[in-house]
Amino acid sequence: NDYNELGFNLRSNIFQGGPLQSRSLMKDSYTPDVIQKATRDPKDWHGRRTDELGKWHKKNAANLNVQKALKDKLG
Repeated sequence: NDYNELGFNLRSNIFQGGPLQSRSLMKDSYTPDVIQKATRDPKDWHGRRTDELGKWHKKNAANLNVQKALKDKLG
């Protein structure tokens, strides 16, 4: 019964969807100069720094991709 009612509502377009224009709490809360001064440092992501283990995993993934490409190319 619930399934049929949901299907009817979807076919009838009762669910109109979200608003056409979205608003940001950050843009509403701060002045434009604060938003322009905000810089994103890729090494300091949400207060977390890339440590040695993260660097190792990144290099290891690149190494595995190179090994796979060489194996595909050379056989």
